[in-house]
Amino acid sequence: MIWLERGGRGATHYLLLHGLGATGAVWHGVCTALDQREAGCWIACDLPGHGDSDTLADYSIGALAAVIAASLERDRPYRVIAHSLGVYLGLALASGWFGVRIESVLGLGPKVTWLDGEVTSMLELARKPAREFATEAEAWARYRKVSGLDAQVAPDGATLARGVRANDGSYRLAADPRTPLVSGAPFATLFSSARCPVLFARGERDTMVTLDELRAYCPQALDLANTGHNAHVEAPAELVALDQRWRAGKL
Repeated sequence: MIWLERGGRGATHYLLLHGLGATGAVWHGVCTALDQREAGCWIACDLPGHGDSDTLADYSIGALAAVIAASLERDRPYRVIAHSLGVYLGLALASGWFGVRIESVLGLGPKVTWLDGEVTSMLELARKPAREFATEAEAWARYRKVSGLDAQVAPDGATLARGVRANDGSYRLAADPRTPLVSGAPFATLFSSARCPVLFARGERDTMVTLDELRAYCPQALDLANTGHNAHVEAPAELVALDQRWRAGKL
């Protein structure tokens, strides 16, 4: 089972895909901006192993993309807006391998370069059991730290929903600790497989990826001013405006 929230109205359909360790709640501001512009319908999901979605026996880009694809209508095109890990999934869905129609992918802040040591560290992290916290406040503080959603980036608690889960008197992060197994997937292969227009962007203070790295794939790639890795949370209206300009051919 994958947790989904649907909203909006109109002929255009958006699929919003979050990053590693977060939940679909990070799209709260983007959904509001889409509604204000009457831009179309939208679907925000918790990725498998995150939030209120079920866990998987194993985690890979293909495994996550297959679960997402099974929840979508096959005869309907989707405009994907995705962040970080979600960009990898959007590109995979855009390949046509999973039987869904992707009209475009607007990818925000994907980490495109993985050093061997970074992949090793993520695999070691995936082998550790979930950390238990005595109080809910401690768990939420940890969730904010690992997701990058501190009080300055995400003052609205609506963007944190489903990030923490109660567990027999203690608390833990909702994300399956094995989800970092997806780390290090071949970005270049996924990008080359996409059968639709792709645009990349990043927060200008994002330390996960440089603008030059993104422009190696997409010469139109650009920065969103005064934002970091979670630019979709910090400046949701600007991200939606970017998608609308791109759709209208005004970039």
